Amino acid sequence: MRLSLLRYSTTCFVKERNIMMNPYILEMNNISKEFTGVKALSNVNFKVNRGEIHCLIGENGAGKSTLMKVLSGVYPHGTYSGDIVFEGNIQNFAKISDSVKTGIAIIYQELALFPDLTVYENIFVGNEVQKGSLVDWNLTISKAKEMLKMVKLNVNPEVLIKDLGVGKQQLVEIAKALSKDVKLLILDEPTAALNEAESNNLLQLLRELKSQGITSIMISHKLKEVIAIADQITVLRDGRTICTLDAAKNEISESVIIKHMVGREIDDIYPKRTDQTFGDKVLEVKNWTAYDSQLGREVVKDVNLHVKKGEIVGIAGLMGSGRTELAQSIFGNPKSYRVHGELFVNGAKKTFKNPKDAINAGIAYVTEDRKGDGLFLIQDIKQNISAANLRGISSHGVINTNEEVKISNEYKSSLNIKAPSVEQLVGNLSGGNQQKVSLGKWLFVNPSLLILDEPTRGIDVGAKFEIYTIMNKLINQGMSIIMISSELTEVLGMSDRVYIMAEGKIKGELAAHEADQEKIMKLATQ
Repeated sequence: MRLSLLRYSTTCFVKERNIMMNPYILEMNNISKEFTGVKALSNVNFKVNRGEIHCLIGENGAGKSTLMKVLSGVYPHGTYSGDIVFEGNIQNFAKISDSVKTGIAIIYQELALFPDLTVYENIFVGNEVQKGSLVDWNLTISKAKEMLKMVKLNVNPEVLIKDLGVGKQQLVEIAKALSKDVKLLILDEPTAALNEAESNNLLQLLRELKSQGITSIMISHKLKEVIAIADQITVLRDGRTICTLDAAKNEISESVIIKHMVGREIDDIYPKRTDQTFGDKVLEVKNWTAYDSQLGREVVKDVNLHVKKGEIVGIAGLMGSGRTELAQSIFGNPKSYRVHGELFVNGAKKTFKNPKDAINAGIAYVTEDRKGDGLFLIQDIKQNISAANLRGISSHGVINTNEEVKISNEYKSSLNIKAPSVEQLVGNLSGGNQQKVSLGKWLFVNPSLLILDEPTRGIDVGAKFEIYTIMNKLINQGMSIIMISSELTEVLGMSDRVYIMAEGKIKGELAAHEADQEKIMKLATQ
């Protein structure tokens, strides 16, 4: 018996010593993964130091999310080659729950919360606090308060998730992960849908978790955030490990990251236009107000704005400022707001009863939610591109499939949509390529005014550059663009004029040469 205990304690001592001596909490060695003949990962090597914040970056389709799905057990052992070594032990995860039990938690961009359940129910769902065979709800609420305090979220744990903003929901997801004694926290684009204040709050939380010994892996396309928070950065490109950069060695800068991500240098991510002459007003709204019956309040209040031919007009403001509501109320009012005011297209007064009327008048709207509202993910590229203009490929009510293939191939080529063919399902494309399909869909209606709502959200720097280049090309062809964006650098880099919104109102208008981040934020927070 003593001998057995001695062996057990010796084994534990050796195990603990190995863990202490090994600086890596995670090693992913020679990971390869294929999908129907397409190699998504090719001999990827990825190592994460214990107690660091490690950022994983790369263009859309580089393999970042695939690698994390291998790590978390979404793609089980046997569906990939290579080894996962966590805390010195080789892991063969058969399912997600296996990685969770080991201390690995992943939070996706699309949050996995139940909107009609309370905060405390969401934190402990699948991990219920029990007293015998029953759930101890009082203890659950008490523990939920502890988790919320840990993530610095001051909300009643009994409130419903659907009554919280996106930033607070993100913190609930992290509290949910922490409730399972997480050692390695993975966050996939955690700030994509957050405003600047919420993003800064989340980054500060990651720093505090680091001080408590929790290791984090963050996938992000926001390079300024990556540079601000990362101890190390690993770059993937085309399913391969390109390099790992160390902040302590001063190896990290925006230009270095971009060069490794895209395989070339991009001196200015915001390409300059050769022609900046503007024509007559394409769109004008006067005293424009929209009332949301569900919210019981005005979401757009007495707005006056205009857009000239060949002009990019930016609309800046914090989340909830009314930017998207303004765009939707102009684009045929799909949310059925009670709208008042005047709208003019090319000088003629218009009244749109639905989006079809807006399309017929030459206005198109690329939604901020490409997956939810912009695309049919279970359909292919050609079906999505033709969806808004079936008349353009039909004769006597019958779709000309040859014409559909021809048109969609033209947009695939001109927009540089990376896919084997136009038969590829849109749900299988990267975010940047999905955005290009969404753009192609609305370009096919041949609009004179294009409204782009968060056109580069969740896409990488290379794809952003391509979107910006396309925007300039469209402007040079005589189109006009309204661009709504939460990224101030994007607004400043691409706009000829900027309107700033807050609480549904236009708080100011700035020409490109006089606008800067400080002026915009001052107006946006009035």
